[in-house]
Amino acid sequence: MRSLPLPLALTARLSPVVVLACVGWTLSSGPATPAAAEHRSSGKESAPAASSGGDGAASSAPAVKTYDAAPAPCTGVPVDTIKSLVPGAKTAGKEIPSTDSKLRRTCSWNALKGFDYRWLDVSYEVTASDEAATKEYQQRVTEKSGGGSVPGLGDSGYSVVNLTTEDKQQTREGLVMARASNALVVITYSGSDFENKKAPATDEINKGAIKAAKAAMATLKASAGKSD
Repeated sequence: MRSLPLPLALTARLSPVVVLACVGWTLSSGPATPAAAEHRSSGKESAPAASSGGDGAASSAPAVKTYDAAPAPCTGVPVDTIKSLVPGAKTAGKEIPSTDSKLRRTCSWNALKGFDYRWLDVSYEVTASDEAATKEYQQRVTEKSGGGSVPGLGDSGYSVVNLTTEDKQQTREGLVMARASNALVVITYSGSDFENKKAPATDEINKGAIKAAKAAMATLKASAGKSD
């Protein structure tokens, strides 16, 4: 994902103190990109109590697929979950334009409440086959090494948390990727505190991203009439 500055409309509403705190600081967002935005990272943190993740070798069985289209991402996560993860955000979310909305769709929520900023992206991507999705999933996990597997999240689930610092402002970002048949679910969840310049705890961001991923996966499976 590419790095984007805080939305101009949001920045314009911030108090001068918060605006100064935000100078030079960026957050990531973008439609279903292969991995989280590139940061000037000060370190990478593994998800708590997690082991190395990834699919096994690609199956030699004939190519099959379950999903033909990506579900609506802005209704992929329950309203109550949005409220808890992104306090103060408009629960309807904002869908990001895609070059192919049948196969790739992303919805974004972000809000500043007091000095606490939170950002959540939910993305769906549908590939041509289970084999293609497995290959893409494995590649992305390799690119974002240092995290761990998430048991029970689709056919394969993986999470990783990064801490970055820009102009003394910390941001912690959690990335969760999951595969179900020929579809991928990608969650990006990040946060910062503009008053003390610290980031939320690793556990808070990791659990929040996994919570959103489980909800988004349930929505994906429901779109094909499947259930856990």
